[in-house]
Amino acid sequence: MADTFRSTEGLIDALADAEFERPPALVSNAHITGLGVARALDAHDVPVIALDRASGDAGDGGAENGTVTHDGLAPPSDAVDFAGAVTYPLDDLDGFREDVEAIVDAAGTEAVAFGCMDEWALSYAEADPDGVRLPFAGSDTLDDVLNKSELYATCERLGVPYPETYRLAETAAAGTREADATVDEAAAALGFPLVVKPELKRDFEEAFGTNVIEVADREEFADVVAAASEEGIAVMAQRRVDIATGRDHSLASYVPPSGRDDALAVVGNAAVRYPRNFGTSCLVETADEPAIEERALAVLDDAGYHGISESEFVYDEAREEFLLLDVNTRPWKWISMPVAAGANLPMAAYAAATDATYESDEIEPTRWVYLRDYLSLLAGDDAFWDQLSAADWRRLVSGAFEDEGTLTTGVYRPSDPGPAAKLFETEFVDREYYCSC
Repeated sequence: MADTFRSTEGLIDALADAEFERPPALVSNAHITGLGVARALDAHDVPVIALDRASGDAGDGGAENGTVTHDGLAPPSDAVDFAGAVTYPLDDLDGFREDVEAIVDAAGTEAVAFGCMDEWALSYAEADPDGVRLPFAGSDTLDDVLNKSELYATCERLGVPYPETYRLAETAAAGTREADATVDEAAAALGFPLVVKPELKRDFEEAFGTNVIEVADREEFADVVAAASEEGIAVMAQRRVDIATGRDHSLASYVPPSGRDDALAVVGNAAVRYPRNFGTSCLVETADEPAIEERALAVLDDAGYHGISESEFVYDEAREEFLLLDVNTRPWKWISMPVAAGANLPMAAYAAATDATYESDEIEPTRWVYLRDYLSLLAGDDAFWDQLSAADWRRLVSGAFEDEGTLTTGVYRPSDPGPAAKLFETEFVDREYYCSC
């Protein structure tokens, strides 16, 4: 177990004394999503090195023992062998590459990279460090899938339903496709409120602190578009979908280099979000929606993408159909659900990048809960009714859910108590980890 989060130098020193019988996995970030990936790989005896940026100053002992502060939850996990800091790639991509190459060199073996947020996945692809194998498509393909203009153009061509969207002339100079409408034309077509989205969300998030902005009127709409234009970011206007609460679905999949016919996939229903209507998933369950699987895999196949991904759909009550909203080309917060259901997507990706083998078991009905958010919802929303049974709660409290039943969790595991214990420790500290996933 990695009981400390080391500085880059401290991690390199520790790895110099280690021996690996198979390529280790480099998992970034080292928080909830990274923890899910680490546990999935550790179940097949894959060594895990968790890499992230430091949260703050040097830890106890600082430079003397080579540790730094980190508030993520993966390093205390028994599934993580080593954990340490690297240069944050959005601050310095060359520095990130140099750090990763030095870490791989110290380990004395090649490694397989798992980027668990867009910036990490893209940065591993763009930096292309020596000695690192990527179990997903290269940066050009990633850009095509993550670019909303390209994604929706693909949907249009394939007949996959998506929300009504217009690329805006006012930011067309920064775009990759021709504009569809001006601000005035889009406002007239969509009405208010409407949603403003970027073509590529990374720069937009850096500038605005979010990847989507809902605007209530023409003046607010024009202000957001003008600000995006000033930042050199292409944006689009999208109809605000009248979403059916509890009916958001996603395809969790791993598509190998051989293509969609060999894909491993599970459809998940985000039955509960926290906050309820616009937050992140806190209760997800398997669902039988073959149309979602077919449409998502068609889009991924058209883009030539291979790797782990989550294709997000919302149910539009007005149109009475599922609409493709986004594709995340990396693991995500509830990655443990398909793993528990019998589709260990991280292990399938690792096996394809190495000489390891993996075969999926039969897919079983499974639910995933992130107890921190679920309990917050129960305590703070009088309109929300508990969707877990008394038997579920007994299994959770006793730990029996790890061996029986159909429920798994995001962080809490009695067999691996470190992450949940750290969550208690950091929950009441007056600083916020940079990523909720």
